[in-house]
Amino acid sequence: MIPGGPRPRATHPAPDGTTPSARARETGADAAAAAGRAGAARAGATPGNALAGSEAGADDAGQGSAADGRAGSAGAGAGGTAYEGQGSAVADVLGGSAPPPDGGMARREGDRLRFVGAATRRIARGIDLDEIVLGLCRATVPTFSDAILVYLRDPLPVGDERPVGPVVLRLRRTDRLRPIDDLTGAEGAGAAGELDFSQLPMVGPQGDLPAAELCEIRTGGALAEVLRGVRPVFGSAAGAKDALPELLGSEHPVPRGQRAILAPLRGRRRVIGAAVFLRSPERPAFEQNDLLVAAQLATHTALGIDKAVLYGREAYIADELQRTMLPDSLPQPTGVRLASRYLPAAETARVGGDWYDAIPLPGSRVALVVGDVMGHSMTSAAIMGQLRTTAQTLAQLDLPPAEVLHHLDEQAQRLGSDRMATCLYAVYDPVSHRITIANAGHPPPVLLHLGGRAEVLRVPPGAPIGVGGVDFEAVELDAPAGATLLLYTDGLVESRLRDVWTGIEQLRERLATTAQLTGLDHPPPLEALCDDVLDMLGPGDRDDDIALLAARFDGIAPSDVAYWFLDPEETAPGRARRFARRALTRWGLEELQDSLELLVSEVVTNAVRYAERPVTLRLLRTDVLRCEVGDDSPQLPRQRRARDTDEGGRGLFLVNRMARRWGATRLSSGKVVWFELPLPGPNDRR
Repeated sequence: MIPGGPRPRATHPAPDGTTPSARARETGADAAAAAGRAGAARAGATPGNALAGSEAGADDAGQGSAADGRAGSAGAGAGGTAYEGQGSAVADVLGGSAPPPDGGMARREGDRLRFVGAATRRIARGIDLDEIVLGLCRATVPTFSDAILVYLRDPLPVGDERPVGPVVLRLRRTDRLRPIDDLTGAEGAGAAGELDFSQLPMVGPQGDLPAAELCEIRTGGALAEVLRGVRPVFGSAAGAKDALPELLGSEHPVPRGQRAILAPLRGRRRVIGAAVFLRSPERPAFEQNDLLVAAQLATHTALGIDKAVLYGREAYIADELQRTMLPDSLPQPTGVRLASRYLPAAETARVGGDWYDAIPLPGSRVALVVGDVMGHSMTSAAIMGQLRTTAQTLAQLDLPPAEVLHHLDEQAQRLGSDRMATCLYAVYDPVSHRITIANAGHPPPVLLHLGGRAEVLRVPPGAPIGVGGVDFEAVELDAPAGATLLLYTDGLVESRLRDVWTGIEQLRERLATTAQLTGLDHPPPLEALCDDVLDMLGPGDRDDDIALLAARFDGIAPSDVAYWFLDPEETAPGRARRFARRALTRWGLEELQDSLELLVSEVVTNAVRYAERPVTLRLLRTDVLRCEVGDDSPQLPRQRRARDTDEGGRGLFLVNRMARRWGATRLSSGKVVWFELPLPGPNDRR
């Protein structure tokens, strides 16, 4: 038995009160008596009972009725006709040997159709590949066969993909009635003169594979010809005599006579595998009409596998598309700590369009973004990626939050008339301890204060992105140090079991409770806080994907900030050096004086050359020393290699070699050039 495969079937008492195991061991007069009792029971069976037994064996997934059907089939192998426990009609249809009475042919065909209908319904219940294959196994064993082996191509082709190498079949699943000990004794097997059930190629309980696990199809071989023919064939047919050993392995025995059916599994475009149906010697062999049943089962199974593979590939691509469009890691801007979570929707809802982002801005600010594209499809994920990219581009232009949403709205309308999304865009300034928020139909954020109080921020609701012709408003609020801002999508607070405002209130209460557990003077750790928030989700609360972004405001103290205005004149670089020297002395960072003065002089000189308005100089002391120089010229500086005869062009080369990091950002009113220097030692770090 494959690990994780079907469990051994339970042994239930037969209708006459004996167990199948006991009946299987009866020989001589006892076996004849058992056969007589079975024939009498079959004579009194009604078509209704037969249909009930047939549908139970095909339509149940290993529950009580299916187990009873399998036990009855096992009991019939000792002395009666096949499927004695299933009723006379099914016994006649699927392997019976006695000629039917007047009108019996119509009943046989009707029961055959009912069995096929019940079996195909069982197969159609499956959504993924394993469920479909399991449905085929449970529908056919024991009603149609005593054992089944299902081989599928490895890897399975998707859509119009064509194999680039040899076609390989892998044993995907097997199912059988019961080990040999419960079916027949050694004497019965020897008397039959054929292969006993213990020799059937099955997966053993320890995971051993008496049947070949892999089979490479040889071009022009017997197996390739049978699969190319598409139609099921008996194991005793001319082509199948060589095809079955090629599939199962030449070292493994194959049942003789019409006790095996090899059924190719053909999808929409090509053969994707094969199913082998086997019957033990104690059971009547397959009939010609059984090939039609095998063809129906193989066709429904193959088409279901085809759809499952296509659906799984689409869901995988959409999920990967969405995950790759989300940030791999969050930045670590000055004055704020960040944490995030993303949970995909439940299996039934699949991929969505939720996203989050944190974008560093000039002036040590950071933009916090969370959004949700309506719908669950690959299209939603693709639109999400376009809107996120647009938001990043607009953020780098340092536009106000309301302007960013306005441009996102225009972009959504360009993507299509039905492209709608909600979005919340916030900009946090750690120097002023303020946050500016603009909303486009998104659930409001929740602010957890240091004292443990949680409040839902009052922000203008706004219309969703994509509506068009709507003005967005922004509000500026206090962002005290130690507070935590939680941005989220509606999947966290809304489900089939609760409305959005009930969920928001539960979220607020959950945050307040968590803060009380950690103490009023100590905010809860961000990562643990995110996990605790997600724990509020119940079993029915995963209808939508969830994006969560938490920001802990540390801020920058006013004593760690120095700010000056410099007129664009020749004396500006000298004044900038003096201002920087005084700030370093006040902070006790004299060791950085030479490096900072040199770099400040180079950057300010370049700014004065192109500026028409006063130049700004700002120093920030956090875990690093950050210097920002702003001017009104939109042209960004570019590093270039100066020639030996050039008098200038070496300023940015020095900045690049001496600074820990540096960059330039274009603003709506000009640009900012910044660089960072590491602090001299751990004693000076904050």
